[in-house]
Amino acid sequence: MMTNELHSPGLWTLAWRRLRADRIAMAALAVVGAFILLLLLSWSGLVANDWEEEVAVNYAPPTFVGPDAASAALARPQAPVPPNAFDPLAQELEVLKAEVQASHPPRAKAVTLPFGADKWGHDVLKKTIKGGETSIVVGLVAAFVAVALGTLFGALSGFFGGVVDDLFNWFYSIFTSIPSILMILTVAAVLQQKGVMTIVLILGLTGWTGPYRLIRAEYIKHKAREYVMAADAIGASSWRKMFSHIFPNVSHVALVQLSILVVGFIKAEVILSFLGFGVPVGTVSWGSMLNEAQNELILGKWWQLAAAAGAMALLVTAFSLFTDALRDALDPKLK
Repeated sequence: MMTNELHSPGLWTLAWRRLRADRIAMAALAVVGAFILLLLLSWSGLVANDWEEEVAVNYAPPTFVGPDAASAALARPQAPVPPNAFDPLAQELEVLKAEVQASHPPRAKAVTLPFGADKWGHDVLKKTIKGGETSIVVGLVAAFVAVALGTLFGALSGFFGGVVDDLFNWFYSIFTSIPSILMILTVAAVLQQKGVMTIVLILGLTGWTGPYRLIRAEYIKHKAREYVMAADAIGASSWRKMFSHIFPNVSHVALVQLSILVVGFIKAEVILSFLGFGVPVGTVSWGSMLNEAQNELILGKWWQLAAAAGAMALLVTAFSLFTDALRDALDPKLK
């Protein structure tokens, strides 16, 4: 005898169905997935591992622009300069230079590259990929830290209430009374030490207020529901009720906040690096590329600015569109 059982689709199943029906959301997800794939390939060393090599002449223009006269002149071999007769070490230096060139023959430098070169002859395309690794990692990890702190604080505040709620609300009021960019710059100035982990801590420790406010409201609403009372009746601990029973029902709020903060933190890292509070010397990010590009624009070299700004704009736009679609898909009122 066969019986047909009807299963009501859950929240995540319904959300995925709505996402698949949204073509813009799926296109945005594909773009974000491509950036994540590039990040993994760059992190593993398969792509853009040699971004610091001087493969082209200084400020080599993009290929579609074509080489300029200055780049072609730099790429041509120069005539040897006769040694100075008044320099007693000139002959020895010429011999030493010839020996070094014989053991390490100079590589021919390109006069154009697909996306051009910077003032050191680094490939801008590889530099953009490597810079994206730094910016995206900072955005993802810092957003995870902020959401984790906001979820923990919101759960404790909303579930226990009373003195615990007052204490966390006091901290929340302090952090939100100061403009976010000033708070970020203040913490950056206090920590002083530059590095990717420092930026993650700066953004994570100052960005938990948004998730805290939403998660706290959800816990206040859910702690009086019947399923929580049933868990209390069977002797479940407070920690178990908070994170085994309530949290699965509010996890979609944390997920949406995570995706929103990723976009904000990528832009914040770019601002910090542009102002000199971000990544240290020797580490490339989209913010450091934009910092370099401001001087290059005076010389009419626009391709590093276009590459970094274009990559950041594409990722941020795709992530924002996906975040909006995800928020609509997880809205229980839309069925």
